[in-house]
Amino acid sequence: MGKPRDLLLLIDGLINLVLGVLLLLYPFGLAHILGVPVARSSFYPTILGAVIFGIGIALMIERHGKITGITGLGLAGAIAINLCGGGMLLLWLLCGELEIPLRGRIILWAIATVVLLTGVVEIATGSWRESGNVP
Repeated sequence: MGKPRDLLLLIDGLINLVLGVLLLLYPFGLAHILGVPVARSSFYPTILGAVIFGIGIALMIERHGKITGITGLGLAGAIAINLCGGGMLLLWLLCGELEIPLRGRIILWAIATVVLLTGVVEIATGSWRESGNVP
């Protein structure tokens, strides 16, 4: 397992953990603080937060589990998640009628940019072709 792959797994895992925690905190008024769209129910945002947090854990397992032979989510899977999630957020920002304050737009554009760029960097390095099971 090469250094670029390990670094990408770490960065991608941390991004997912942070985004997951933010969504898990959604019921506590975080949407209002950040200026992002508010849902009627916190059910879907918290479920999504748990899923994204789980993806972050899976990436960390992939990064650190090589010692014990445990595998998690590889970079190819992370790329698919990043491009789908970041791409959909980008579509909402470009085409959706979001009535949110400027700070919310800035935060959502930053998230979309970071997630999409992470996927592009992961593709560009070619590290996703490496197997996590090969020492």
